Amino acid sequence: MELKIVPLGGLGEFGMNCTVMECGDDAIVIDAGLMFPDESAPGVDVIIPDFSYLFDSRDRIRAILLTHAHEDHAGALPYLLREIDAPVYGSALTMALIESKLSEHAVEASRRRVAVSARDIIAAGCFEIEFLQVSHSLADAMGMAIKTPAGNVVHSGDFKIDSTPFRGEGIDFQRLAQYSEQGVLALLSDSTNAEQPGYTPSESAILRRMDEIFAASTGRIFVTCFATGLSRIQQIVELAAKHGRRLAVLGRAMIEIFDICGRLGYLSVPQEMLVRREEIRQIPAGELVVLATGSQGEALSAMNRISMMDYRYVQVDAGDTVIISARIIPGNERSVSGVINRMVRRGARVFHEDVADVHVSGHASQEELKLLIRIVMPRYFIPIHGEFRQLYAHADLARQVGIPDENILIAETGDVVSLTPESAAITGKIDVGRVFIDVSGYGEVEETILADRKHLSADGFVVLVLAINKTDGSLRGAPEVIARGFLEFEDDGVLHDTQQVCATVISELPLEERQDWAAVKEKLRREVRRFLSKRTMKRPMIIPVIMEV
Repeated sequence: MELKIVPLGGLGEFGMNCTVMECGDDAIVIDAGLMFPDESAPGVDVIIPDFSYLFDSRDRIRAILLTHAHEDHAGALPYLLREIDAPVYGSALTMALIESKLSEHAVEASRRRVAVSARDIIAAGCFEIEFLQVSHSLADAMGMAIKTPAGNVVHSGDFKIDSTPFRGEGIDFQRLAQYSEQGVLALLSDSTNAEQPGYTPSESAILRRMDEIFAASTGRIFVTCFATGLSRIQQIVELAAKHGRRLAVLGRAMIEIFDICGRLGYLSVPQEMLVRREEIRQIPAGELVVLATGSQGEALSAMNRISMMDYRYVQVDAGDTVIISARIIPGNERSVSGVINRMVRRGARVFHEDVADVHVSGHASQEELKLLIRIVMPRYFIPIHGEFRQLYAHADLARQVGIPDENILIAETGDVVSLTPESAAITGKIDVGRVFIDVSGYGEVEETILADRKHLSADGFVVLVLAINKTDGSLRGAPEVIARGFLEFEDDGVLHDTQQVCATVISELPLEERQDWAAVKEKLRREVRRFLSKRTMKRPMIIPVIMEV
């Protein structure tokens, strides 16, 4: 029987990871992630895959499987569950972390989520899925071995091979080797760090450097990292205890993580060392660690507000230490740099990954990726999770360890990959795109609105205000031209010339057209746009306003 694999996101891009597997009348979905926009999407908060393909075949979906709870793998789940009534499977921590997200979106969660442990096996139609422990920056991350009528498929999820994990188990090589002995039809493997040579350092590798920084610090220590980086957070807790410091936790996401993971036993924090934010000023500077959200310089995050002296409970002073223990996501460099500069200006010492070993990746580098391929030895190899350059780099690694070139499939989002025990090919493509979301309450942002926003941000707008006699269509007085985000008309006479263009348009229109305001506006829009484009090489948005007099 033929197995179809259809990525709805995550191939050719970072984020929006979502893969559909179909066999006969059954389908499963692996992950439902989102991505965060760059400056090309003004006013957009998050971007999710276009789930129309799933909505059209909702009755065939037997399960939604989550590898872990990072936003790029689970952030779009609430939008999917509004239309798809299928059980959701993931680790206990994954389920706990998505529960509050589902609640925020008013999606009833209890009957849709099923917590599983490593090596648990579930049935979903003709699919049988075994969850496999992997190492990642978030605890309880899972890969999957999926038995299908066409053969076994291994999905790595996000992973690295950490031989000395700070907490928890490492990757389950034993079960992977056993599946290899049975025969693996295809391996879908994380390509995020496929361009990075060597091995990704263990999470434990940064402990010594962080210990040195803590020992040398005499003032307050401010630390920011991803709220879901539990191993990193536990290290900070233990270093604070070792150096006789108490801990203040700031930021909604960080506080929520402490609450959830404390209850589930994923974090061990002595309650007596915690400091409420109202008590921070009572603690001597040399006895305090502040753990805050804002590793990416987010505008409303605790760390950003602290750097701007806009946080009422604590501020940075000369002699304090700041540790940014996170990778700077591309696109966030400017905001993070602003936080660093403001902290340095206040007299703090700032440590980040460019100047100190205070962060390690949660993704496998080249030698680990090759090792996984050698252990699994699939017949077919499909790189996933990355931009095209990472996918191609990962494909080259597969060639190096003996996968024939014809057995490597470099797919992209929307491709239909068809697998049988004897063949593999990209056999089609579905219409799949992105959905832009404004989470402030306005919902989906249409492409036309986004295009207008981009237009305005690039070239500004020009408003043409004309008073026209409603009887004979003649112009009363000189047109008024108002510009924003465009240029200073007064400097080169463009203002006067634009007024003349408007007057000429009105005078040359036949009488019957002058009384059709829609036709007048369209003519003004077209002629003024043509004039300004030729005169200034810019194309501002033209907004005619006609007043009847």
